[in-house]
Formats: sequence, structure tokens, C-alpha cells
Amino acid sequence: MTRTTTSTAAPPPAPAAAPDPGGRRTRRSATRPRTWRDHPLRRVTPWLFLLVPLALLVTFTYVPVGNMIYYSFTDWDGVSPDRDHVGADNYVQLLTRPELFRVFAVSLYYLAASVAQIAIALWFATVLSFDLRFRNLFKGILFFPYLINGVAIGFVFLYFFQDGGTLDSILSFLGLGGDHAWLGDPESANTSLAGVSVWRFTGLNFVLFLGAIQSVPGELYEAAQLDGATRWQQFRHIIAPSIRPVLSLSVILAISGSLSVFEIPYIMTGGATGTSTFVIQTVKLAFQFNKTGLASACAVVLLLIILLITWIQRRLVPDEKVDLV
Repeated sequence: MTRTTTSTAAPPPAPAAAPDPGGRRTRRSATRPRTWRDHPLRRVTPWLFLLVPLALLVTFTYVPVGNMIYYSFTDWDGVSPDRDHVGADNYVQLLTRPELFRVFAVSLYYLAASVAQIAIALWFATVLSFDLRFRNLFKGILFFPYLINGVAIGFVFLYFFQDGGTLDSILSFLGLGGDHAWLGDPESANTSLAGVSVWRFTGLNFVLFLGAIQSVPGELYEAAQLDGATRWQQFRHIIAPSIRPVLSLSVILAISGSLSVFEIPYIMTGGATGTSTFVIQTVKLAFQFNKTGLASACAVVLLLIILLITWIQRRLVPDEKVDLV
């Protein structure tokens, strides 16, 4: 018998790597392709987008503030090129003349008006946040005064409050008397001007409160209604905690706005009959009495007062993260 044997053929040897001209073997590179994340300009791109806004901010905000602080230490009249350095004399004069700070009493009228406009805006925002017929119409009516130019508002209400004007005609028609000098004495004039500010700025607070209220999840209102909660209970336990940051912001704006009122009283009365505010007095010092250095000191003091009040309020009522769910 013939025995057949099977033999397994060995695999062919792997081809040797071709030597390079220098006698070394070439290695295939394992690096990944370059993308935009690896580009050196990627880190600079955000600053390129911020370049123009930062330039505008520095040019029209910080540079004027720096110039104002510099002018507050001089006796510059606002016209001549000579600016003699007088040190802290302007601040000493400002702090030793009580009549310059007496005008802050007028700000109390506007502070009371700010409280009224916050309360009115909060009430309307709460009511119009629920389903109500013609609520979009009421929203537009409330916000429309804030869109009107302040100069136009001043002239409109100047005719509204004048002797025998629109308000006197309405009161005479209703049998409540008329021909009252609404802008003739300090008390009624400041009350009337504060009422104009309420009419104008209620819409701003209304929009802020309405946006905060509408950001509350609707499931919370549904759960409260199922539990039998009234509207007041929903406002107290759901709406009020959720709008606390916006309410704090509105209070800050109200205080700073009441201290820096200018437009409406300047147009309607020019600061006469006891309606002059601190800003109107500062403007008169600069452009009527040519005391730009003293006016700059007044502006710096007002800025410091507003910053101090804001800091105290932020310390007393810090922002807290509200979690209603």
C-alpha cells in the first residue's frame, strides 16, 4: 500500500519594508487632521465680537465718567481752556452748603410715586397674566405711555395742568370745581409731576412683572386650583416668590430714578415753584452759572449715593434662587 502524506504549506513571508534613502524605515503618521478647534484664532474670535461693544462702552461711558471726576477737582467754567486744580474745594463747598442738598426733599414725592407705580403695575400684571377678555388690548394701553418721548409728555401735561386747561375743564364738568393752579405752589406742583411719572413708567414695571409671572410653570397654578387655592393664595405662595428678583430690580430702579429725576419737571416747570431736583440744580450750576467743576462734584456725589443705596439694598435683600417645584 502506498501511504500519502499531506503537508501544510507555510505562509509566505511578509514583505520587508522598503528602506528609505537614508537607510531608515518610514513610519506612517498617526496624527488626526487639524480642525477649527485647533486654530489659534479660535481663542481670539469672542474678543473680536466684543471689540466694538467694548469700544462704545468705554468711549461713551467710562471716559465721560473719568472726565467728570477730573473736572470735579477743578474750577473749570465749561468754556475757557484754563482748568485750575482746586483739590477737594468743590466737595467741601457742596457739603457745607445745605441748600444744595435741600432739593433731595423733592425726591420724596417721586419715591412715593414709584411705590404707587410698582403696586399698580404688579396688580395689573397679576390680573392680566390669567385668561381675561381683551387682555392684549389692556397690555398695549398700559405699555404705550412708556414709548412716548419724555419731551412730548411734558408738553402734553403742561397744557393738561394749566389754569383752565383739560383737568380743570373735566373737574368743572363733573361739578368738582376748577381753575386751580396745579403748578402754582410746591405741594400741588410736585404731586402733579409725580403723578405724570406714575402714568409714564407704570408700563415698564408692568412688562417686567408680567414676564416674570408668565415664566412660572402653569402646572403650579393648576395644582393650586385643584387644592382650592384662591387668587390671593396663588399670588402669595406662587407669584410673589417667583418674581422676587424682578421686584428687587424694580425697587433699585425706583430709588435711583427718584433721585435723578430731570426730564418731566425741567420741561414743565424748569425747576420753579419748588420743583427743582438735584439733577436740575446740577444742570443749572453747569450751564447757567458756569460752574462746571462744582456741577461735576454734584454729579459724582449723586453717583456715589445711588451706588451706596444699591449696595445696601443688595446686602439687605440678596438674590436667592427660587425653586417652586
